[in-house]
Amino acid sequence: MRKIIVLLSLLFSCFYTTAQILEPVKWSTSVNKISDTEFELVVKATMDDGWYLYSQTIPEGGPIATTFTYDDANGAFKIKGNTTEPKGKVKYTELFGDGGMEIKTFSGVANFKQQIEVLGEERILIAYVEFQTCDDEKCLMPQEVELSFNIDEAVAIDASEIGNNQSSSNTDVAESSEKASESKNNSGASESKKGLWGIFLIAFLSGFAALLTPCVFPMIPLTVSFFTKQSQNKAQGIRNAIFYGISIIVIYVLLGTAVTAIFGADALNALASNPWFNVIFFLILIIFAVSFLGAFEITLPQSWANKVDAQSNRSGLIGIFFMALALAIVSFSCTGPIVGTLLVEAASKGGTAPIIGMLGFSLAIAIPFALFAAFPGWMNSLPKSGGWLNTVKVVLGFLELALAFKFLSNADYVLQLHLFEREVFIAVWIAVFGTLTFYLFGKIQLPHDSPLTHISVGRLSLGLITLTFTIYMIPGLWGAPLNLISAFPPPHDYAESPYGVGYTRSGGSIGGHVEAIPEGAHLMAPHNIMAFKDYDKGLAYAKQVGKPVMIDFTGYTCVNCRKMEQNVWVKPKVLEILKNDVVLISLYVDDPKPLPEDEIREYTLKPGKYWKDYGDKWGDLQASRYNANTQPMYVLMDHNEENLNNPVAYTPNVDEYHAWLKDGISKFKN
Repeated sequence: MRKIIVLLSLLFSCFYTTAQILEPVKWSTSVNKISDTEFELVVKATMDDGWYLYSQTIPEGGPIATTFTYDDANGAFKIKGNTTEPKGKVKYTELFGDGGMEIKTFSGVANFKQQIEVLGEERILIAYVEFQTCDDEKCLMPQEVELSFNIDEAVAIDASEIGNNQSSSNTDVAESSEKASESKNNSGASESKKGLWGIFLIAFLSGFAALLTPCVFPMIPLTVSFFTKQSQNKAQGIRNAIFYGISIIVIYVLLGTAVTAIFGADALNALASNPWFNVIFFLILIIFAVSFLGAFEITLPQSWANKVDAQSNRSGLIGIFFMALALAIVSFSCTGPIVGTLLVEAASKGGTAPIIGMLGFSLAIAIPFALFAAFPGWMNSLPKSGGWLNTVKVVLGFLELALAFKFLSNADYVLQLHLFEREVFIAVWIAVFGTLTFYLFGKIQLPHDSPLTHISVGRLSLGLITLTFTIYMIPGLWGAPLNLISAFPPPHDYAESPYGVGYTRSGGSIGGHVEAIPEGAHLMAPHNIMAFKDYDKGLAYAKQVGKPVMIDFTGYTCVNCRKMEQNVWVKPKVLEILKNDVVLISLYVDDPKPLPEDEIREYTLKPGKYWKDYGDKWGDLQASRYNANTQPMYVLMDHNEENLNNPVAYTPNVDEYHAWLKDGISKFKN
């Protein structure tokens, strides 16, 4: 079975003490008999304390999913439906995807079930499970295990109990697993809450921004007038105002609930990770942005507003509710783009994020309206309507425009089209925020702007902020990390010039002379470290130049590997050694590139199993030679492939890592 997705992720810190082959998951099988021809296959995964598996459904850009493949023995078995899985535990993590994602995991014991129909005489069914297991410190390489099911050993069960048994047993397993690792899961739960709180806060601030648009702000005096007429005394006015605020919240939360119910929480997450839907999101946000900039208005049918307005004239709570609905409809040309953007962004989080987003947005609008309705005298403290309201709307349009290109960038990155790489993204943002700066300074006017005779202090201050931000992004074209917006543009290695525009692509240097890049080597962005991805070529070059070898067992999405590269390798005293004193060989244990036929070999530690890709080859090398299967792992060796000192793993302490390098190099003899 070819790996569809081979992604190796390391979560949090990897602490390496002694090399060892870890096998934290044990697999067992059993068969339930439903009828003479129908059976239920049960796969039981038992995990060591603190370890977990991933679900069969993982958003694009996440870790490797648990995948089952069944051999039908040339038609002897019919696979019915999909493999069901336990309830599991959903954890939010910022380590995958653009901005993080929620990932379903299993711990303790997990039962996977698959219904089949026996069509022939064959009684043994073979299946394979591909999976990745992690704990809170490290992840192991993706593995594939063969499973065997003996139909003759099936235990008869009542067919009516299949569904209930599946649900109850899986729920019990999930609950017992959660209790067994409660302390481990607390961090995951807090991360999930953190993600939802982030959505709530963004939505809440967006609600206040919507409040300051020309479609919403002028509605405040109308609302005060309505409640002044409706209320016979102050107590009734306060009560009506509270109900009015609650009605606003209910209307928008129902919208978020409807979106989640129609598309499904998991579907929203999947859509947000899909490149084609990212393109659709891009187009939608472009339309919203152009609308805010004044090209046209997005409005709901006038007949809706007329019907709702007529209902709002009714007395009592019904009339108040329809007054709130009238506010939502009449102000849609301003709130619609904001609400749409929030729902799109919340979709990337999945789960209840759209509902939480609408709760935050509506709460920000409901509180001021309810307060002014309850205390009309506060109206005197409000600023008068004017051109500043349209300025707020235009600023939101520019922000929508900038956000739109984030989704276009996502689609391009997933499809690997290289049409919207890092430099292009940064250039677009410089153009967008630079134009916004000119607008705020009064150098550009848009269709609905009032004549600008002077610039207010607030507008000038905002203009200075956007100007500063624009200037800050310019060095990003030359390779600056731009940490303030690191979650938005593509990574450094997805760029026309991974080392920065105009940066010299060279290897290490000896005596001030630049070395040419040898065959089979490449330069690692953004540090310009020369590295090989092939063991034999790297070793041959090390012998040629008389330097020791440093093997870097790594993975493309290995988080702690990236931390070492970005936080430790960049330090001058470490960088100098990596560029000048060793030959670096980076072996990616999750490299999905297929091996040539003449390079395919049997696994050293798995007789009967053969390599399929380069990831298998390098993973087997690490396991067989160094008795380890976690990354990152660093090895210093001589030309006879003998270790110069003990290998190390994740070592965030720069001094400690530097000392390890110096120790190994000092023992090297040509």
